[in-house]
Amino acid sequence: MKTLMLGNEAVARGLYEGGCSFVSSYPGTPSTEITECAAKYEELYAEWAPNEKVALEAAFGACLSGKRSFCAMKHVGLNVAADPLFTISYTGVHAGLVIGVADDAGMHSSQNEQDSRHYAQASKIPMLEPSDAAEALAFAKLAYEISEKFDTAVLIKMCTRVSHSQSVVETEERVVPRQRKYEKNPAKYIMMPAYAKKRHPVVEERTKALTAWAETADINRVEAGTDTSCGILTSSTCYQYVKEAFGDTYPVLKLGMIWPMPEQKIRDFAASVDRLVVVEELDGFIEMHCKNLGLSVSGKDLFPNIGELSQNLVKEKLGGKVETGASLEEEIPARPPVMCAGCPHRSIFYVLKKMNLTVLGDIGCYTLGAVAPLGAIDTTICMGASVSGLHGFVKAGGEEAAGKTVAVIGDSTFIHSGVTGLINIAYNESDATVIILDNSITGMTGHQQNPTTGYNLKGDPCTKIDLESLCHAVGIRRVRVVDPYDMEACQEAIKEELAVKEPSVIISRRPCALLKYVKHPGPICSDPEKCKGCKACMQIGCPAVSMVDGKAVIDATLCVGCGVCKQLCRFDALG
Repeated sequence: MKTLMLGNEAVARGLYEGGCSFVSSYPGTPSTEITECAAKYEELYAEWAPNEKVALEAAFGACLSGKRSFCAMKHVGLNVAADPLFTISYTGVHAGLVIGVADDAGMHSSQNEQDSRHYAQASKIPMLEPSDAAEALAFAKLAYEISEKFDTAVLIKMCTRVSHSQSVVETEERVVPRQRKYEKNPAKYIMMPAYAKKRHPVVEERTKALTAWAETADINRVEAGTDTSCGILTSSTCYQYVKEAFGDTYPVLKLGMIWPMPEQKIRDFAASVDRLVVVEELDGFIEMHCKNLGLSVSGKDLFPNIGELSQNLVKEKLGGKVETGASLEEEIPARPPVMCAGCPHRSIFYVLKKMNLTVLGDIGCYTLGAVAPLGAIDTTICMGASVSGLHGFVKAGGEEAAGKTVAVIGDSTFIHSGVTGLINIAYNESDATVIILDNSITGMTGHQQNPTTGYNLKGDPCTKIDLESLCHAVGIRRVRVVDPYDMEACQEAIKEELAVKEPSVIISRRPCALLKYVKHPGPICSDPEKCKGCKACMQIGCPAVSMVDGKAVIDATLCVGCGVCKQLCRFDALG
């Protein structure tokens, strides 16, 4: 049956058709929907893991038991999973193991735009790279065949454009291979030095075999063109840009396996054209491979290694006609992302700014506390870095830093990577104050459950991790809970914890305002007669509050009645 699917949805369908039985992931845009869609198939067990390292290790355990397995993550998540990734390359697999990673060129929702292809080369694990939803489905199924044929995990690299765009796919029935019986094999799976030394040559021979396979694989194909003055070597979404820009004008070698790449096939293609050009996003990965083969090639001398490419950019650099399109006469005002109306994080950041504190931030929707008018965050590095960084900042800065510095981290991010940082604070005894922004959900990627919510991926009740007990268990004696809507109480709590000479945790607990089960009191009303136009209510940056003709106006379609703005008004104009 033919149907439209998102690229991520198609990967999930490919997992289903390919006989996958176990899925463990951590949500991260643009990869999240793969696991959410996979969970809709009753035949697949699917879960959210606390972080990507745990997810990959769980998926490896499932494949070791004899069932085909999968885990997904975004590109920065692969950094977290890199530890098991490199050793799994040595052990190989028992049943098929596929790892999905979604890159975010252009940094639509990420703190960097690293190129995950380097991980495939460095770990010596094959990587497939689909260019649309149809290939995403087909490659997911093919990945299991490659995994079991060559005794290796297989990476599937998605990107924002392929993950979140739709195209036609043709679905088939699910085929589940017979479960492989586990047999103890220390030399293959116990990677102590004596065994690991013997596995490394196996990995190198496997790479040679995969390279030979890539030479004739259908997913690496040459498409003829009418003008051989230029031949284009490309993959992924860049293939779509090339075809839209030039159609069948130039010959194209489209790579579906991006590592290891074929050698003779590329040499033959280069020999058939006058000029070889590589079109790829971010780093010159394919280009460097061509240069290592001794080929003359153009690539990053034409195209940037920053951000996404486009059809017009490809045309511009290769001499095509650039489509200018129509332009608006009036400039569209910028619409930077903001915290939602009623967001429980807003008031905390207002208080932190008012107290003129140094705030080490973390990854999540609360990172928006860095933008105007709040501007309360000083750093954002990676998951959990706020807690670990706070310890170092306070230890190095001494008593003065301890009294003026806090870390902020969300509940899901705290479970992901913040716990170990808090253990470090307790163990090495820094006078650090950590604020856990507990909004009872993983908000940044679209409301996924996490170990603190009491529900699993499918929405079923499960074990709920108690943050207070967890903080006490790792050695933090001072743990207190505050309501972020009560700004006076929050300020007093922060002031008191900064003054003590021991580690402390403040849990700011209020569910995300967008959760369906959260009941709100209703919108606040503004009184134009009492309003003095002082704009104090504008200091929190709530999208429901604006100034019209010098008076505060509340948008009743946005306001949830949290009451934070009322606490700022000295004239009782909001009520």
